[in-house]
Amino acid sequence: MDLRHLRYFTALAEELHFGRAAQRLGISQPPLSQQIHALELELGAELFIRTSRRVELTEAGRLFLAEARAVLSRAEQALIVGQRAGRGEIGELRIGFTASAPLASIMPTLIHTFREQRPDVHLTLREMLSHQQMQELLDGSLDVAFLRTPADPSLMDPRIAAIELQREELLVFLPKSHPLARTSPRHRIALAELHQDVFVHFSREAGAITYDQFIELCRAAGFRPRIGQEAREAVTIIGLVAAGVGITIMAASLRNIRLANVVTRRLAEPAPCLSTWLAHLSEGASPTTQAFLALGATAGP
Repeated sequence: MDLRHLRYFTALAEELHFGRAAQRLGISQPPLSQQIHALELELGAELFIRTSRRVELTEAGRLFLAEARAVLSRAEQALIVGQRAGRGEIGELRIGFTASAPLASIMPTLIHTFREQRPDVHLTLREMLSHQQMQELLDGSLDVAFLRTPADPSLMDPRIAAIELQREELLVFLPKSHPLARTSPRHRIALAELHQDVFVHFSREAGAITYDQFIELCRAAGFRPRIGQEAREAVTIIGLVAAGVGITIMAASLRNIRLANVVTRRLAEPAPCLSTWLAHLSEGASPTTQAFLALGATAGP
């Protein structure tokens, strides 16, 4: 038995006339009669009472009709689901992000737009460290990841591709008591001016990529930074700056964490930058992932 048998049977059951049912199906009457007969043989039951004047459903036919309609309805629904899944309109998208990524405007904007365009896609968002995101992309636990790095993540692993979404300057975050906090807001600070300061920064475990960038920037400026306190979260680091524990260098978007005792200054040109990247596996993306990546591709810097 196949769906064609059920469609032929349902059409005849509703029309109760071979000629009209055949016309509705777009076939001639003999093939319809043959298929109905084959179906009855397969079931071992007569579905119709046929006379020269009329066609009627038997009791078996009436019971079978309800089931046939249900099967055809489910088949139609399965077809719709398959088509929508193929277009990326339903399914699940698993998104990784670092703690500071939502503070950059691009991540909230992308997710909000995607939810509006594809409301039936379930989004699973997970906060994690950058190296954890890279690993979970590779093992298939994540579909996309918002990474904050100075360099293209695909340079770290060729199995990963990435779209640059946003580029931000790195700023110096200072407590108001710091001498450089009294300079004009337009004043740019040379990194070498900070060689005697104590820094608060991400631990290498929490942000290996940004940690390495910070150390390299200081080395290029001619000194090795004194890190007096490490932390895992940006808000903690800025809070420690406010407490006078030290100074830090972080992305401009983190000015959105407003604390009364903290001021920011730009670094001397050329100012170092940190990018937000949308990372994914270079091959095998699902239609839903492809739809999200297409949205991200239109939002690059």
